[in-house]
Amino acid sequence: MTKRQMRVAERRDLTDRISEFTLSAAPGETLPGWQAGAHIRVDVPGGDRAYSLIAWDDARSAPDTYVIAVQREEAGAGGSAHMHGLAKGDMIQVAEPKCDFPVVSGQGAVLLAGGIGITPMISMAAALRAAGTDVVLHYAGRTRGVMAYCDALGDLLGDDLHIHCDDDDSALNLDAVIDSLGDRQFYICGPKGMIDGARSKAEAAGVSPDRVHVELFDNGSADAEGDQSFEVEIASTGEVFTVPPGRTIIEVLEESGQDLIYDCQRGDCGICQTDVISGIPDHRDVVLSDAEKAEGKVMQICVSRAKSARLVLDL
Repeated sequence: MTKRQMRVAERRDLTDRISEFTLSAAPGETLPGWQAGAHIRVDVPGGDRAYSLIAWDDARSAPDTYVIAVQREEAGAGGSAHMHGLAKGDMIQVAEPKCDFPVVSGQGAVLLAGGIGITPMISMAAALRAAGTDVVLHYAGRTRGVMAYCDALGDLLGDDLHIHCDDDDSALNLDAVIDSLGDRQFYICGPKGMIDGARSKAEAAGVSPDRVHVELFDNGSADAEGDQSFEVEIASTGEVFTVPPGRTIIEVLEESGQDLIYDCQRGDCGICQTDVISGIPDHRDVVLSDAEKAEGKVMQICVSRAKSARLVLDL
């Protein structure tokens, strides 16, 4: 993965918890272009974190800066706290843009964002609007005061922006959003609960799964109160490994020298999907449909765990 040093050129506080960072390249350097919905990975203590790129127009082919917004998570692993400790002039390591959440060109779209999940939707809405494609954005949050970019989104989308606040009569109605889809593509980004609810309602309404696209903005999917240790058996070798609470299957298997293919480690890209030979998965991803989860034949090993004492995986 190619990485480069970038400087924090500007920092702007958008709400009490959300700050926007403009990252600049070295003088005279042109940054790699990117696709609407793309993210970069930024090095933080103990690893890296993915942050969606923001653009308010369709000029993403030869940028000299990248713009991201980061929400401080008090109960997180420390990545957002590190980012919020940065000031103008600080240097960070940044990987090249990657897009796991692209828009389908030329097809109308309904976008549903929850909280900080608004960030990839900005470039997606801007790209669709610039192309003359029908786009509607539903943006949900607890109160308007904690939601970033509301006014700028109104300038971009006008009446095609719908803001939903939990504390008034505009609160999100998922059934109404699903009913409004028609033949348009459906893009969802936000916390896992919102994604699960929207996907389940879309599936129940007969919306084809290939029209539903998701990206998860929730780093806690792999951990839950009451998690227990379980065993993972590698079918090809018979090796057995114990996965304790607070650790993922990928972390344990990689530590033992297993060669695995994965990317997001959030349960939303599907790259780590693995066949389950026996055992009962505890699905915590947003990739599989309700029917696929009930079937139990595949799982996303980056976030999902086990309901049985052992899983035998086709690895």
